Amino acid sequence: MDRNTLLLFAGIGALLALASLIGFVLKRRSGGESPVIDNLNTRINAWWVMVALIGIAFWLGHTAVVILFYLVSFFALREFMTLTPTRSSDYPALVAAFYLVLPLQYLLVAVGWYGLFAIFIPVYVFLLLPILASLGGDTTRFLERASKVQWGLMIAVFCVSHVPALLTLEIAGYEGRNLLLIAWLIIVVQLSDVLQYVCGKLAGKRKIAPRLSPSKTVEGFVGGIFLATLIGAALFWITPFAWWQAALMALLLNLLGFFGGLVMSAIKRDRGVKDWGHMIEGHGGMLDRLDSVCFAAPIFFHLVRYGWA
Repeated sequence: MDRNTLLLFAGIGALLALASLIGFVLKRRSGGESPVIDNLNTRINAWWVMVALIGIAFWLGHTAVVILFYLVSFFALREFMTLTPTRSSDYPALVAAFYLVLPLQYLLVAVGWYGLFAIFIPVYVFLLLPILASLGGDTTRFLERASKVQWGLMIAVFCVSHVPALLTLEIAGYEGRNLLLIAWLIIVVQLSDVLQYVCGKLAGKRKIAPRLSPSKTVEGFVGGIFLATLIGAALFWITPFAWWQAALMALLLNLLGFFGGLVMSAIKRDRGVKDWGHMIEGHGGMLDRLDSVCFAAPIFFHLVRYGWA
């Protein structure tokens, strides 16, 4: 990792340390009997673990980052498939999804074969999976079952794989710093989620989508998007963007992340669950933490590829 990356992680560590200190003080003042503060501290501890894992992957290099996001996609895909109904005739498509499509997509990303990893799942796999499902001869809810596997791969694998795919871009004057693009994307989108939550708790009154996500408010949306956009602009020095370009990019990604969260919430409500899983204590499942990144990552990748690479 270069000096800017180390400075960035040092800053993140300092913020988490401050958050941990605030959580400790709040817990002491509450007498240790506040579920809300306990949940806050659990979330902060989970962020320590997630930042540590990303930091280790960054330190080990590009291959480790690709492997990390491969594992992220695997667990996210498993969560998606667990919440959706399957029948025995779906097994060939599911086996292909987990043990053929998923590793192949990340292999293509690892070798930088943009021409294929950009269309592998949306074109070839889109056609292959219903063929495999039809071989079982089971027509019961066939369209729903086939769409489920296709959606799972698009969200959990195709979209997420565009995060490590940022390493494949060759940007003039930015050589060897692509890890910072990943860091910037994750920081901006994840902070937007956090700040929307905080602003909503502090000043939220009007529900923005009560049937999809009851906790989201208009005030939280505006405040979180605005603050995360300012942070994205302030971090322009770790990107190949000018400050105003970073601001516009951050604004777009935050909006995509917000609507991505609404879409994923709609799926959860359809399945009658609050969280995708329980893998990340205090946060729910992997997809609960990734929903906004899933929608922002592909757009960010292609904007950078065609605008700067």
